[in-house]
Amino acid sequence: MSAGGRRNVGILVFDSVEVLDFAGPFEVFSRTRTEPGVASRMTDDSAPFRVFTVGRTGQPISAVGGLRVTPDFGFHNAPQVDLLVVPGGFGVRALLEDPESLAWIQRAGRGASTVTSVCTGAWLLAKTGFLAGKKATTHWAGLDRLNEIDPSIQVDREARTVDDGIITSAGVAAGIDMALYVVERLCGRSVAVETARYIDYPIR
Repeated sequence: MSAGGRRNVGILVFDSVEVLDFAGPFEVFSRTRTEPGVASRMTDDSAPFRVFTVGRTGQPISAVGGLRVTPDFGFHNAPQVDLLVVPGGFGVRALLEDPESLAWIQRAGRGASTVTSVCTGAWLLAKTGFLAGKKATTHWAGLDRLNEIDPSIQVDREARTVDDGIITSAGVAAGIDMALYVVERLCGRSVAVETARYIDYPIR
């Protein structure tokens, strides 16, 4: 954990990552406060999470749509991650064949107390063995591929968020639902509801 007892939330970013896959959870976790109200968001005093992005080298990446993002850290200097978020996007296909990225996901995930994915980020968790024998979901267009990567995965084709020790979510905007689910699990229902209210998002 970071100073002040906050959980370190590490969000992987890479070329052709889907923007909302990482930005949605970033918004939720970075705006969560244990004290309600708008004023509490003006400081980190009651923030339960320290949120940062991690890219392979730390150099800028180009997300889907051309958004340029500079990661906070590279694989070589990223802090220990308590909560890992692996997003999806077209760039996942290249990462499936990238030993360095797969090794970092394995290393970060093994050290984390909570491992999550958004969209086709589940493919990377499948490739690295985190989903073996577990229930999981992903973007509707990637469900069959998830089973091809690891046939032992019990693919849920209906759920928006699946928690079977590893937490996976459906596509793109479902990452917001997943993040709010994690907030509820770690911080309680009232904090999750208040966070959803702050970002004007309907909570399930």
